[in-house]
Amino acid sequence: MLTSTDRLPVSIITGFLGSGKTTLLNRLLQDPAMAGAAVIINEFGEIGLDHLLIATPNENTVLMASGCICCTLRGDLVNTLRDLDAQRRKGEVPAFDRVLIETTGLADPVPIVQTVVTDERLAPYYGLDSVVTLVDAVNGLAQLDTQPESRKQAAIADRLLITKSDLATPAALQALTTQLAELNPGAQVLTATQGDVAPALLFGATIAATARKAQLADWLRENEYVRVEAKQSQAKQSRRPGLPAGQHDDSVQSYCIHLDDPVTAAGLTSWLMALASLHGASLLRVKGLLNVEGNPVVVHAVQTLIHEPLTLERWPDDDRRSRLVFIARGMNRADIEATLDVLRWKSTMPAGTGTPKPDPEAYARFLAAMEKMH
Repeated sequence: MLTSTDRLPVSIITGFLGSGKTTLLNRLLQDPAMAGAAVIINEFGEIGLDHLLIATPNENTVLMASGCICCTLRGDLVNTLRDLDAQRRKGEVPAFDRVLIETTGLADPVPIVQTVVTDERLAPYYGLDSVVTLVDAVNGLAQLDTQPESRKQAAIADRLLITKSDLATPAALQALTTQLAELNPGAQVLTATQGDVAPALLFGATIAATARKAQLADWLRENEYVRVEAKQSQAKQSRRPGLPAGQHDDSVQSYCIHLDDPVTAAGLTSWLMALASLHGASLLRVKGLLNVEGNPVVVHAVQTLIHEPLTLERWPDDDRRSRLVFIARGMNRADIEATLDVLRWKSTMPAGTGTPKPDPEAYARFLAAMEKMH
């Protein structure tokens, strides 16, 4: 069994219809740095890769001139990944060092993320690396405004890649770049013409990788959330005086919350579990660096999926405050802040005797705050 650091990185390439996933894959698979990649696509006929194919080990897997492996996703993703790993171990296909999964244009990438992260049959061998979302420079703005799938694909991305930038006017390109930065302040926004982008810019977005490289600030990007939140607040105030009592704003919002006091491990566990289970659909993404009883702990959640918290060996800087950033739909800052007392709860059970339980009165207040959310 592979250790956590030896798990094969899995990256998801998504984007709305016509965003250029085919072009990007063609360019990536001709790059020497990607010679050890395995690519999972829906059907070979949907992607123009024929000129790269050189052999067919079986009906679902082909070898490519670049040395890459390409297989079709037919049915269950778990079985596809397990079969691919089994072929690798038997020597039926060349060894590969990463996996790229290309989604359809209308796909919700979250179930794929959940499968890779949580399926116990995959977890020992595969680990999520990054979600790369492509956005068409010509049609992207309109798609973000009218297509919920496009907004969600962009909101959960680690990397946002603007494609067809040579076909858009400078003004349109700038408008799209600004819109994406506001929709997902935590993602790096890149541009590419004809899929020409260095693979190193797209991949390597895991928490562990950024922590090892002392780049946690680039992963969290809290200053970007603060900037976007201020801009969104100004725009909202200038657009309308406020919402009537009981009415919620269903737009996607980004914000950053700081906590001066340390939090408890029991409180963090309770808060994450309750928030994800009760309101996961509204939480597109949560990231954080928290002071958990003096230790630096990184948290990451995508809707109902909670990644295992990672305790760092040392603090990345002198700031000991807890920092949480959110991309949420129909859930504003006040909704979240009303639940944060849970983070300071202390377990009423002795250590090691079971699941931590908070004080009953505090838990009742927490549930009441949760029920007020949209």
